Amino acid sequence: MRPMNFFQDTKRPLKPRSAWQKKVLDIVRKIPRGKTLTYKEVAICAGRPKAFRAVGNILSKNYNSKIPCHRVIRSDGLIGGYNRGAERKRLLLKQEKL
Repeated sequence: MRPMNFFQDTKRPLKPRSAWQKKVLDIVRKIPRGKTLTYKEVAICAGRPKAFRAVGNILSKNYNSKIPCHRVIRSDGLIGGYNRGAERKRLLLKQEKL
């Protein structure tokens, strides 16, 4: 048996464990290139308006490139966190706005 890398599990795409997690990821998957939603807007669309922190938690664990988590920003206009780094998120958003 091959030894497991300590970080191996954190790099796999998130497999939704609940219908709500799946709904959040589906909403984010549909954000068009060059557009953004806030964590709160995603939470509202997913049916739980006060769960914006939970949305951030779900997205922080996602490594599926088909789900553009970088298109979700904070309500105050700041970019917020990103599991590949804030600078990468900023760069991706800048590239998509062109």
